Amino acid sequence: MSQQTGSTLSLRAQDASSAAAQNLMWDILVDTWCPASNPNGYINVGVAENALMHTELLQYLNKNPQLPAEYLTYNDGGGGSNRLRRSIAQFLNRHLKPVIPLDAEHLVVTNGVSPAIEHVSWAFTDPGEGILLGKPFYGTFIPDLSTRPGATVIPVNFEDVDPFSAAAVSKYEEALLAFQNSTGKKVKALMLCHPHNPLGRCYPHEVIVKLMQLCQKYQIHLISDEIYALSVFENTVDEYPPPVTFESALSIDLNGIIDPKLVHVLWGMSKDFGANGLRLGVIISQSSPEFHGALRAISLYSYSSGIADHLVASLLEDDEFTTGYIQENQRRLSESYAFAVEFLKKHSIQYATGCNAAFFLWVDLGKRYRELHGEISAEEEVGEKVMRRLLEEKVFLASGALFGSEKDGWFRIVFTQPRDYLERALKRIVRAVEE
Repeated sequence: MSQQTGSTLSLRAQDASSAAAQNLMWDILVDTWCPASNPNGYINVGVAENALMHTELLQYLNKNPQLPAEYLTYNDGGGGSNRLRRSIAQFLNRHLKPVIPLDAEHLVVTNGVSPAIEHVSWAFTDPGEGILLGKPFYGTFIPDLSTRPGATVIPVNFEDVDPFSAAAVSKYEEALLAFQNSTGKKVKALMLCHPHNPLGRCYPHEVIVKLMQLCQKYQIHLISDEIYALSVFENTVDEYPPPVTFESALSIDLNGIIDPKLVHVLWGMSKDFGANGLRLGVIISQSSPEFHGALRAISLYSYSSGIADHLVASLLEDDEFTTGYIQENQRRLSESYAFAVEFLKKHSIQYATGCNAAFFLWVDLGKRYRELHGEISAEEEVGEKVMRRLLEEKVFLASGALFGSEKDGWFRIVFTQPRDYLERALKRIVRAVEE
């Protein structure tokens, strides 16, 4: 009997396997630098994790982790326990100040925001239909939105237009019309990352309103991913562009702007509480019972663990601790950003100014590399060369090529690491570019 040599996987699984082979992140995570146990590992400032408050959070979570028996059962179902959803609603009511106060029935809990993104894509699009996503974007939005739901992500080019300006709204409309005219398929949603990953800025009120009006015009959903909502800070080093105060989509009066059933917000514990590993996110939709019914039908596939449910509910019910935690985190974010910026300036590395939210510096390593290596022509792309040098120096950044960067040579640096770790990473980055 002859042996079969072809793949036994589905075409979609084969495509996913090929895409995963190009994602270095998982290899880096199992080979991270540690001075004692892995001194030859990678310094990782490419993955969006905030370690600035780990000590304080661990002290709190480990203090009294008594687990009631119901958390060993299915409890209140796949969308989160009633207690957890109430605690999230009360917490976000205090911090996001929604026009219509949140209650537990507005929320569906998931095991992280990535499953939440996948769920909204599945619920709003049929395979091949479009979701608008402005450049540059969080790279994992692409597989989250498309790999299993089958949606088509439509990257929006801005060219020289500020993506946070009112003028950028017309770019979304152009992309929508071009997609629908060329494919005959509908655009069903606009994905907004607010505050923005990787640019670290917040959308002004008037721009959010105009994007809502655009969604109303074409009857498409606005999905506002607000996972960095409370990770805002004072920028003490940049004068331009002026910082914009974060304003949740929930805090905008939608009357006369957009049908409320088209507006949805995502949030989670990963970023604002530096707890990626807890795997707990939430989908907030205040005016669409039909959408909640669809989410209930698939909630088994994103069931958060009872331990995470209990820990997060206990944490968010403690107003005194969470208020102090958020304030101290914001102070440390400001300090760490300023330190990283001054280091980049000292070494003549250009970065996108005006960041006042999230964990990122968007840096043009390609420009500095060209300046220092005269043999490279202005037309030659250097992003891959720089990435190879970074990996040779055993430091990992996220490449702008995977973030839809409209220009070559840009990278994302995560500055939310302890000072000595961050400084070590920055020195390796400089060495990779200069040598």
